[in-house]
Amino acid sequence: MVKFYENSFSYDYQWPAVTLAYFLRYPNPYSKHVVSSDTLSSHLDTQTGNLHVTRLHLKRGKLPASVARFLPKIKESYILEKSIVDVKHQRLETETRNLDWEGVLSVVESQVYTPGSVSTVSELETAAAGVGRTDVTTVVRFESRLGGAARNTQSDGMAGRWFSNWTTGSVQGSIELVGMRRMMEGFGGRREGMKVVLEQLRERGFVGVIKEQRQGGWERWKKAWRGEGVERTDD
Repeated sequence: MVKFYENSFSYDYQWPAVTLAYFLRYPNPYSKHVVSSDTLSSHLDTQTGNLHVTRLHLKRGKLPASVARFLPKIKESYILEKSIVDVKHQRLETETRNLDWEGVLSVVESQVYTPGSVSTVSELETAAAGVGRTDVTTVVRFESRLGGAARNTQSDGMAGRWFSNWTTGSVQGSIELVGMRRMMEGFGGRREGMKVVLEQLRERGFVGVIKEQRQGGWERWKKAWRGEGVERTDD
């Protein structure tokens, strides 16, 4: 069973700034569960001029007790991220997918970042003044394959059919529901994390942000944004 979720929103920053912030978004105070972020490859397509980047993120987290009792405990996971930056047409396309426990729950998230449309005189003046908007469309596909695996491993007969139906209807449904709920809850934290990076890019510039991240400056700034109650998001 495959489920989809779609969401659209905007950042009040121009596309180049948002694109840069995307690649600098870790670490930030709202994604403290991200342990590391490494670039596996990057290359410039000489024919199209597009930049292709592949990164690997290590995140820590665990399944809720309602699902963990059926499955081994998940404490960390690797997320593969592929991005294409089309500077000519100002378009950023990204795709992230989990590499661990893909047979239990596969989550694939695709995003497209484009400049916000300018349709009024005031919007045109705002864009000319260096202030703009970037629209983001997010589509998430997630699928639990646990039921299918159970059907392949169980013997025929009434007991086997009962276990297969129970697994598909209960555990698989619970996993997909948890995946959707966590994804929706994480959107807010992710946007706030991006805004933190965007604000610092505007105030400190690229070099200042890189220096601050390497020195762990996010912890010093935490009180100014949300206070000591900043919580980790699972996305």
